[in-house]
Amino acid sequence: MSTFTTTTTLANGVEIPTLGLGTWQVPDGPETYDAVAEALRVGYRHIDTARAYGNEASVARAIADSGIPSEEIFVTTKIPAQLKTYDEAVESIRLSLDKLGRIDLMLIHAPWPWDAIGSNHTEGNAEVWRAMEEAYAHGEVRAIGVSNFEVEHLTALLGTAKVTPHANQIRFFPGHAQAGVSSFCADRGIVIEAYSPLATGALLDSRELAAVAERYGRTVAQLSIRYVLQKGAVALPKTTTPSRMVENADVDFEISATDMAYLDGLADPTV
Repeated sequence: MSTFTTTTTLANGVEIPTLGLGTWQVPDGPETYDAVAEALRVGYRHIDTARAYGNEASVARAIADSGIPSEEIFVTTKIPAQLKTYDEAVESIRLSLDKLGRIDLMLIHAPWPWDAIGSNHTEGNAEVWRAMEEAYAHGEVRAIGVSNFEVEHLTALLGTAKVTPHANQIRFFPGHAQAGVSSFCADRGIVIEAYSPLATGALLDSRELAAVAERYGRTVAQLSIRYVLQKGAVALPKTTTPSRMVENADVDFEISATDMAYLDGLADPTV
């Protein structure tokens, strides 16, 4: 089975492709448009964006121009992290829908504003979640979830939520598989999405990973993405380079249990 057509199923029955293209830090306009257009051309069917990225409109144009039926392309976007009221969330959902037309998965981008990391926004997250639950109930989005939520944030949200998040998008790569939150999510049927599965490039110079990758005749990027997939997570590597889009999708191989355990035990290269 092609990596492009492999899916996992969210708790509500919606299928999500396990490999997607991330668009964080890709500028709006030709760069995003060309990257998404090329990704769709080579076979990707999952595009991850966010209002905070500022490139939803370019993502939408590339999808519309691709000739691929929109229902065959899974689109994820996010409510900006600094918005923590019901009214702000309702407006954000509307703005994203206006640009994208179709949203498969809507996420709270973070449990706190980026300029106040670690601050407590339990009440605000509950209000944003209420707006998202309403959008989900009305069929405006097919699934809802969170991003960058740790166990404490998920526990607080579940205290008032009517719908358990369908996904939690977190930093996830060899040396940083976040075992605590991953286990918590697995126990509750919350799918993990791995952003920065290459640690924003920090893994590419790892001699430990290179040695393992060589045994499989693969690149470090391919090994890292395959690791994420074998951990049961959705992988969202970001690139604007066509050759790397193809490389990142060529991961139809199996890492041994011994090597998976070794990769689990590596140090986080970003710390």
